[in-house]
Amino acid sequence: MSSSETGENECMCWAAKDPSGLLSPHKFTRRSVTSDDVSLKITHCGVCYADVIWTRNQHGDSKYPLVPGHEIAGIVTKVGPNVQRFKVGDHVGVGTYVNSCRECEYCNDGQEVNCAKGVFTFNGIDHDGSVTKGGYSSHIVVHERYCYKIPVDYPLESAAPLLCAGITVFAPMMRHNMNQPGKSLGVIGLGGLGHMAVKFGKAFGLSVTVFSTSISKKEEALNLLGAENFVISSDHDQMKALAKSLDFIIDTASGDHAFDPYMSLLKIAGTYVLVGFPSEIKISPANLNLGMRMLAGSVTGGTKITQEMIDFCAAHKIYPNIEVIPIQNINEALERVVKKDIKYRFVIDIKNSLN
Repeated sequence: MSSSETGENECMCWAAKDPSGLLSPHKFTRRSVTSDDVSLKITHCGVCYADVIWTRNQHGDSKYPLVPGHEIAGIVTKVGPNVQRFKVGDHVGVGTYVNSCRECEYCNDGQEVNCAKGVFTFNGIDHDGSVTKGGYSSHIVVHERYCYKIPVDYPLESAAPLLCAGITVFAPMMRHNMNQPGKSLGVIGLGGLGHMAVKFGKAFGLSVTVFSTSISKKEEALNLLGAENFVISSDHDQMKALAKSLDFIIDTASGDHAFDPYMSLLKIAGTYVLVGFPSEIKISPANLNLGMRMLAGSVTGGTKITQEMIDFCAAHKIYPNIEVIPIQNINEALERVVKKDIKYRFVIDIKNSLN
């Protein structure tokens, strides 16, 4: 019997059927495992703002039925004959992309995230013409290159958010040499990405200042996450007191905001990295040029740095702050993501709730 006759490729999931973004139970067929593939039973999937964007067709390119989810953790159930790095029973993660050309300069450098032919984990067009479907599902089949080893003692529910939220801040922090003990880091926004930036900053030995528009974040920034300083960004005096005091800033805010007030907090030749997506960036050239400052952008990371981050988190016992939910609560959870009513990442318990 073929695998399709035995039903092993049938995949249960929750999918959005139209731009309302409302998710409901759905079934589809995953491709069979080929020579270089890993099939994993998904145990957990993180919930990212990207899931809101594409389930609701905010970019106008959503392909329905759409199965979101690109912070995937699970256990290997089957490997192709050529697979070297994984075996049945291994704990594995899958992040924001599942394919690339494998021959450009970026792929050759382990920077697949920058490949022009990269394929997103959901709502992408794979090389065989099929539309990719993400981690709000019972299993996934992925080329081994785009899978990550999760140490067996690192909880799978904690590993899931590392695959997007974690790597989105870790990659630029490493690229811009923010792992220098004694230096100072500002983190703008304290959501899924921001709280990971604080955790990495602390692990690197940085003095961390959190910037927020909400005083309600002060207690958790200082006492829960261990930041040295908390600043209400609308308080002119608090901001002025920090002029030219920071070596680095990570900006995770996607809402529109002014850049110059933060830029002036950087030391001469300081680095400002934007990982959020506001609708525009306005900056005074003097703030950039006279301060010899750098403004950089970043997305997630290549396979090499992603594996390094997972290993770093395991070695330093860094775990995202998560709220685990059954998949039946996903529509409410997505609404709460929009309202920023989450500390700090939802993770769907696929294993125990998708049936």
